[in-house]
Amino acid sequence: MINLFKIKGQKKEEAASTAGKAPVKKQSAGELRLHKDISELNLPKTTSISFPNGKDDLMNFETTIRPDEGYYMGGTFVFTFQVSPSYPHDPPKVKCKTKVYHPNIDLEGNVCLNILREDWKPVLNINTVIYGLNLLFTQPNDEDPLNHEAAVVLRDNPKMFEANVRRAMAGGYVGQHYFQRCA
Repeated sequence: MINLFKIKGQKKEEAASTAGKAPVKKQSAGELRLHKDISELNLPKTTSISFPNGKDDLMNFETTIRPDEGYYMGGTFVFTFQVSPSYPHDPPKVKCKTKVYHPNIDLEGNVCLNILREDWKPVLNINTVIYGLNLLFTQPNDEDPLNHEAAVVLRDNPKMFEANVRRAMAGGYVGQHYFQRCA
């Protein structure tokens, strides 16, 4: 019985391709939900979104954040989003492409944001994640760090932390690590 349905589906595809049309790709539930989320985005004025692979690949996109307050004011930080077909049951995978001196973003670009891990729920959406990323720049958290060195400096010496952030954003060394200019 299953083979009959398979053959019937193949014949439909063949008929469509002979008519000069490509077969229609069926969207996953994750793609449908992501399309809805993106169409309903309400981005902060400091944030933009782009699709480097074109609008046909909604599952992979970039978000650019330009904080207008706090330690990171004047910087430009780019994040990549990879969304799985099982979205919203699984959170998107988010990485920071810009090397940044930050307690919640390590030097490889991994992001420590609770809603991307244990606190993810299917009712959350891309907009929530983007607001969470913005919050990391206005309120860095030294209590749940990925970059422990930056977290200790933020907690123990906020003036030195601010100087380190400025040096990193201007393009320079903080300790043994070199940062490209992002301001």
